[in-house]
Amino acid sequence: MAFYLLASNPIHGHVGPILQVAAHLVDEGNEVAVVTGSRFQRAVEATGAAFRPLEGTADYDDRMPDVYLPDRHRYRGVQQAQYDIRTIFVETIPDQYRSMRAALSGSTPDAILVDGAFGGALPLIASGTNRPPVIGLGVTPLSQSSRVLGPYGMALPPARTGVDRLRYAAMNTLARHVIFRPTQNAARRAFREFGLRLDDFVMDASRNFDLFLQTGPASLDYPRPDLSEGVHFVGVLPQVARHGELPEWWSDLDGDRPVVHVTQGTIDNHDFDRLVRPTLTALNDRDVLVVATAGGRPVDTIGPLPTNARAASYLSYDALLPRASVVVTNGGYGGVQAALAAGVPVIVAGDTEDKPEVAARVAWTGAGINLKTGTPDAASVRRAVDEVLGNQTYRAEARRIAADAAAHDALAEISGYLRQASIR
Repeated sequence: MAFYLLASNPIHGHVGPILQVAAHLVDEGNEVAVVTGSRFQRAVEATGAAFRPLEGTADYDDRMPDVYLPDRHRYRGVQQAQYDIRTIFVETIPDQYRSMRAALSGSTPDAILVDGAFGGALPLIASGTNRPPVIGLGVTPLSQSSRVLGPYGMALPPARTGVDRLRYAAMNTLARHVIFRPTQNAARRAFREFGLRLDDFVMDASRNFDLFLQTGPASLDYPRPDLSEGVHFVGVLPQVARHGELPEWWSDLDGDRPVVHVTQGTIDNHDFDRLVRPTLTALNDRDVLVVATAGGRPVDTIGPLPTNARAASYLSYDALLPRASVVVTNGGYGGVQAALAAGVPVIVAGDTEDKPEVAARVAWTGAGINLKTGTPDAASVRRAVDEVLGNQTYRAEARRIAADAAAHDALAEISGYLRQASIR
């Protein structure tokens, strides 16, 4: 039996994958402890793992962005992205690192696995060789500089020509030394607090881990000729089963009409006018069945439904996706992976956090459409749905990615890498 320490930012989409791994490791007979936000204590303990709390600024509530991102409204575009990254993932490094050290007090894990954006692991890695192996788990699109890619956050496709590469090189220099300079300086201050020095670009943190396990099939990410050797794609984590009866209207999904699923995920779902309502309006005269989910909120918060629409608070993707013809989403990485792993094309309308990068990757694969906004109008959604339903190329590309995903057993592969790292 091994002892593993896991850690995650207290963000639903980051904690979920870490808890899936924790439950799998516990089922294998290992001892597991998880460091994360206090609001997830019950969820951690339900896996059989021990809970270890984050402290100070690191223990925020991701359901209250106005509290932990108070100045976000002052920024737009890339400047907003770097504000988010600096505030959520960099300025919390000191308290995350202290929390990890407290969790390590009196015990030495065989290996440590952290959410790949958990910056508190970076000072531990930099502190020296007398430590357990530290492995990152990429739960957002891979952030690693490349000579064929533009800066992370700008949602640019890979360079096709020499001119593209020259342009991207200039943009990367500008991003590193100007746009992300406040973020880089914040990271350096965090390291200096512990007598450490940071020379690497903080957005390239994936290069610093002993191993970096990226969720998702490689076919959903850009090819990089200069990808660091320690990065391994492990496939799509299984959807977490949600217990409960299927809604009474479930028999309406009988295959007579294409099913269009629309979702704003589990966090950005307090204003359904951003995507769910425009989709319902867009398709109210189409011969389709629209299935909307409220991300855990009451169904009536979605508002009145057209006659060709159904709604639920939650639905099991294992049950829904095999019946879906297209998914309209705001671009949560886990949900997009799940849809493509089921061979279902996606239409993405996302403009916050990592969602533009998710949308850009979907468009690049050919398995869906990027609406390039988080608040599309009904006409834009209608055109996109009509295009996807009328052009089987999107479905074919989604199935190509699904075949890649099916070649992996994500949980088994992650467990295997942990075992290998712990015996080195």
